[in-house]
Amino acid sequence: MTRLFVFGLGYAAGAIADAAGDAVLATTRDGRGGTIRFDDADAVRAGVAAATHVLSSVPPDEGAGDPVLARYGDLLAGRWLGYLSSTGVYGDTGGAWVDESAPADRGRRPARNAADAAWLVLGARVFRLPGIYGPARSALDRVAEGKANRTGVAGQVFSRVHVVDIASGVVAGFDAPPGAYNLSDDLPAPQDAVIEHAARLLGVAAPDIVPLTALSPAARAFHAENRRVANGKAKRVLGWRPRYPDYLAGLRALSATTSPTPASAAPPIASGDQR
Repeated sequence: MTRLFVFGLGYAAGAIADAAGDAVLATTRDGRGGTIRFDDADAVRAGVAAATHVLSSVPPDEGAGDPVLARYGDLLAGRWLGYLSSTGVYGDTGGAWVDESAPADRGRRPARNAADAAWLVLGARVFRLPGIYGPARSALDRVAEGKANRTGVAGQVFSRVHVVDIASGVVAGFDAPPGAYNLSDDLPAPQDAVIEHAARLLGVAAPDIVPLTALSPAARAFHAENRRVANGKAKRVLGWRPRYPDYLAGLRALSATTSPTPASAAPPIASGDQR
């Protein structure tokens, strides 16, 4: 029986834990919902010792490195290892396609580049993820809450992946050899096109165009990159196929449960680091 231990039960890792189906233990920062506190070393060591599979979704700290490897790296040998990384490690490709053979040290976050490489050295399955969307966390929700905008930038393309397809890809990776795997859908597309489609599904007007100069520094940095992420290796080696091969199918499925609501009534969005 698979006994999965998850460092960081956040949005994507929670979907993976649900899909794994067997015994699952996980950490969070505060130990909520029956999880283990990340800094409870005794409980973490006992949990990892009993696990057959260990997955980390905890992002690295800039300047301090990967907190899982720093604190618990000595526990990981002899187990299946998985790590949720980012396709951001490829950096800007000017809109060109990129696969796992490309250099993975070009991202704007050096700590992420280093963590991706460190987990590969340990023999992990490193799942590189583009923009993640799913229930309560999609362009539909941003449009419904009045928080979406368009930039009007021509020629800029991003990849994305539905959270259920991340879960199925990681579970498929339980029987796969170590290495890097891109889990992305089949149709990279401009962010404006995704926002406009979400507005059509909700029957509302598309949001206004906001110039890049008016966006936050983080948003401007996101829009400074432009790439198409290829998923052929995951399909070939894992036997994985996304249930939602493009944003059109993914948003259509989500639209049945999403409607325009005041921002105060919108569901919460999970944060990235749920150690």
